[in-house]
Amino acid sequence: MPRISIAPMVDITDRHFRYFCRLLTKKSVLYTEMITSNAIIYGDRKKLLDFDPFEKPVALQIAGCDKQEIVEAVKIAEAWDYDEINLNVGCPSDRVSRNQMGAALMAYPELLAEIVQAMQRETKKPVTIKHRIGIDGTNVLPGSLSKVVFDQYEDLEHFVKILSEAGIKHFIIHARIAILEGLNPKDNREIPPLRCEDVYRIKEAFPGLFIEINGGIKTIEAIKEHLHYVDGVMLGRVAYENPFLLTQVDQFFEGGRINTISRREVIEGLIEYVKQFGEDKRKGQQALKNILGLFHNKRGSRLWRQLITPPWKEGSYAGEVLEKALYMLPAEVLDERSNI
Repeated sequence: MPRISIAPMVDITDRHFRYFCRLLTKKSVLYTEMITSNAIIYGDRKKLLDFDPFEKPVALQIAGCDKQEIVEAVKIAEAWDYDEINLNVGCPSDRVSRNQMGAALMAYPELLAEIVQAMQRETKKPVTIKHRIGIDGTNVLPGSLSKVVFDQYEDLEHFVKILSEAGIKHFIIHARIAILEGLNPKDNREIPPLRCEDVYRIKEAFPGLFIEINGGIKTIEAIKEHLHYVDGVMLGRVAYENPFLLTQVDQFFEGGRINTISRREVIEGLIEYVKQFGEDKRKGQQALKNILGLFHNKRGSRLWRQLITPPWKEGSYAGEVLEKALYMLPAEVLDERSNI
């Protein structure tokens, strides 16, 4: 059965954005932001891990490299009943790489095999990994500064073979290499060319694995094309930039169909959601900060962004801001629905 998911995105896929997404898509799998194992162990666990049951199915993405720390984080997270535990092996940022996490770990599939096996022993939830098709950068593990180039299809196949033998059955593959030096995360999402054929080849080589593709997917037509070759599609920035597209993705699930919710009904759902914050302007602004794209390429999009972007008028709170939007935005756009 195909699967559509919304990628973990730092500073975007917090619990407020996930609630917003769930209004738009009832079946897609939602992911937390990347959360380090260290933060889970020593940080504010409720702030980091709490979620509304309405968000489910929701997966937790953990980043780390120390096996014992990751295992401890998995043990702690069990109390939150996530539907999946995902290990980040794809983040290309310098800060993450310097801390021996993310895409840099692709150079060490044997170490990763030990980590995921230890994770699997501590949870009954599916353990998955999200990674790139390869890396180009400096070896960052202690005691080594050698150059690592892991960018051929054969390297990727070897990586998947070792991790699948360790028990991983679901791989989420961003179809670009990660360049670990000289590119920031934004450039790493755009400059390395997409090599979707490498991901397709992995599915051919390992037909028993669930292979989900990620990277540059922005249209329903692109989703349909990828699903000829792989089992699932993970959407990234398009979920933030053009979120109303999500109303159409439930059609890809067994028994699923397009969600015919209107933008008006989405905003009404958000009004109910933000009631919990009352007159707390800071929390209300946090809840609305990632919904700017709801009117993407539609009449009223500029007004929508102006209305919900701080600073708000003195005495205004999140619910009032949203109610004002219902009054001021074009009715034909508010009431538009995806085609059945």
